Amino acid sequence: MRNLWNNYRYLFFRRFTQIGLLILYFGANAWGWTILMGNLSSSLFLDVVPLSDPFAALQMLFAGAVLSLDLLIGVFIVTIFYLLIGGRAFCSWVCPVNIVTDAAALLRRKFGVDAISKRQPASRNMRYWVLALSLILSFMMGVTAFEFISPISMLHRGIIFGLGFGWAAMLIIFLFDLFVLKNGWCGHVCPLGGFYSLVGKTSLIRVQHTAENCTACMKCKTVCPEQQVLHMIDKQSIPVLSGECTNCARCIEVCDDNALSFSIRKLAKNKKTGE
Repeated sequence: MRNLWNNYRYLFFRRFTQIGLLILYFGANAWGWTILMGNLSSSLFLDVVPLSDPFAALQMLFAGAVLSLDLLIGVFIVTIFYLLIGGRAFCSWVCPVNIVTDAAALLRRKFGVDAISKRQPASRNMRYWVLALSLILSFMMGVTAFEFISPISMLHRGIIFGLGFGWAAMLIIFLFDLFVLKNGWCGHVCPLGGFYSLVGKTSLIRVQHTAENCTACMKCKTVCPEQQVLHMIDKQSIPVLSGECTNCARCIEVCDDNALSFSIRKLAKNKKTGE
């Protein structure tokens, strides 16, 4: 039982957070709860604290909208939060689409799909091009382009307000990730993930690798949704510095060698010594 807990403890906390947030949003709509009202783009915490998605606000700015003070305060709070803990923590700890893509990734491993399609037909840099295109279209069309078609918003509305296109979007993403491209949506296409990758470059919380303990079993790379960030495995004792790391901690959970862990202190030490 202890080994089971160690192997899935962060996954449990992630699912608890993701589902808990959806329950709070649903409760606000269905029963008038005031703990967390709104949606993942713009929320109000405890009926006082505004929380706003900085990427959505950036699209609004490109679309020509005048941003209110409350929205700017919400953007500031959310941006500072993810600057400190890791921008892409949103993708693995908050975004409900992560549950769908994780399920597809699990089935790919179980059914051996990865072994059949080892070559990835798309670059992970594509999400940054989609990000740029979202801003360009927002400017040209005068609307928040990605928010208008975002599967994240569709799923959120589907769960909170009832059935809609969100469920169809999730099925498409699930099948796309399962049969077409490994970690296709979150790892290659989603511009919100690309945006938070840029934000996460300066985060304080990192996954630290200890090469002395590593036996190069590669279990960490098998479960990691962003394998390229673990380039130091079996080579260097350094933290994962890429903003593309989602801080999901699956690599930490599956490592039997105690070679991976979350760290703030070691990161500061490495920066100080220039390693």
